[in-house]
Amino acid sequence: MRPMRQNLNQRIARIFLGTLLSVGGLQADVKLPALFSDHMVLQQGKLLPVWGWADEGEKVTVEFRGKIQAAYTKDGKWKVLLPKSSAGGPYKLTVKGKNEITINDVLVGEVWLCSGQSNMEWPMRASFEPEKDIANSRNDKLRLFTVPKLKANEPVQDVKASWVESGPETVSNFTAVGYYFGRDLQKALDVPVGLIHTSWGGSPAEVWLREGVLEENSQYKAEILEEYKTSMEKAKDDIAKWEADREEAQKTGKPFSKGKPGPFWKPSELYNGMIAPLIPYAIAGATWYQGESNAGRAHQYRMLFADMITNWRIDFGQGDFTFLLVQLAPWDKGKKRALSEITKEPLESDWAELREAQLISTKVLPNVGMAVITDLGDKDDIHPKRKEPVGHRLALAAEGIAYDKHLTDSGPTYKELVIEGDRAIVSFDHVGKGLEAKGGELKGFAIAGADRKFVWANAQVKKDQIIVSSPEVLNPVAVRYSWADFPVVNLFNKDGLPASPFRTDNFPMVTGPKFPLKK
Repeated sequence: MRPMRQNLNQRIARIFLGTLLSVGGLQADVKLPALFSDHMVLQQGKLLPVWGWADEGEKVTVEFRGKIQAAYTKDGKWKVLLPKSSAGGPYKLTVKGKNEITINDVLVGEVWLCSGQSNMEWPMRASFEPEKDIANSRNDKLRLFTVPKLKANEPVQDVKASWVESGPETVSNFTAVGYYFGRDLQKALDVPVGLIHTSWGGSPAEVWLREGVLEENSQYKAEILEEYKTSMEKAKDDIAKWEADREEAQKTGKPFSKGKPGPFWKPSELYNGMIAPLIPYAIAGATWYQGESNAGRAHQYRMLFADMITNWRIDFGQGDFTFLLVQLAPWDKGKKRALSEITKEPLESDWAELREAQLISTKVLPNVGMAVITDLGDKDDIHPKRKEPVGHRLALAAEGIAYDKHLTDSGPTYKELVIEGDRAIVSFDHVGKGLEAKGGELKGFAIAGADRKFVWANAQVKKDQIIVSSPEVLNPVAVRYSWADFPVVNLFNKDGLPASPFRTDNFPMVTGPKFPLKK
């Protein structure tokens, strides 16, 4: 019996060794990130990072359009830089190590990120009258990639997704703003366009920043990181009870729908799960529609948003790529008020302050553009359904900023205030073919004297300026325009783009630092 047992043990050992070798063989295979799949789009005119994983020391070669680059794997990773490439395709991209991978139907053109919260996530099927646009969405030069939602405590290396061609079966659930942007940009440039959609409804800006950026800033460390830790500590017992109740429900088969207590968003978790795995893919720029979740902290957003843009630019390692944002749409915060009540008198507004923070980013950073949508809001819905003009205005901004086309890519923005007696004279940038009041007399201008009490003002277009006055304010010091949660306004340039909300004063903000009253 002993020889038989010995032979059996030997056979088991050989099977076990064969399994190890098989697993080892699988581990030895060269692997690519999900971004490198059939139907992908590579960025034209830039060095093209291609990266992945393989056995330590393994040589990996990448071939594309007759050019070959090689690298040796170190710490399990390898990366090559393909030379700059002109627009075109389809091509094949081949990666060889101990195995060989061929990516088919590769195009070269323009690649853009589309990120933010729910208004960016909002799908085509739920936008305004989408049926015709979805039916006509077939376009083999427009490619889509959707990053799955993932919260992560540490940066992840890859996602589970793949590129698809634009068409009715793929566009319906894709970001509406992103699709319309890509559609119009592809038509304007006549080159392939790839859109990488990575957004999550309700997300605040701080979850899209790398943790190190937050830790290096004493203000963020105190106001964001420490506040999160404190909130988690306070909710610890409630979370423990919630987990126990959920486990009990799972054991007994009872339904369990109670939401998890505690802070819903952890700083950096979406950067880790939905931005980090995209780096260092070559891109032309990013579009961004977010801010609703930070409106109560608009003063902080002035710096936070600019730092997020800088964070992404540094981490992607492609210089100051173009960053385009959508300014918050008008919304009455669900108050269901009549317009007569909304416009009764000028009031302070944290949403107006958030729009100002967004506008500031275009002034303090290079290559940042903004689509103003003061004419596209829904008084009673935080998700205005008309997404096509939003995407169109982003595409115009891209044409002007990223592609140096000579066109009016922005609505009027505040430039200067001059006081002449009882009149305030406001000048603008981006007047295009000139200023105009759509639909009658100008609306939405307010004026104040030294008492800082704003009243609705008379406003008239005079060439490229607006003359603002009120019989109630004989010595004006400040002007505001479109300064409300739901502004009712009609200042445009003659190119059809609305003016950005603004204020000329630096009076204390409702979301600004709170100082103790002097005794």
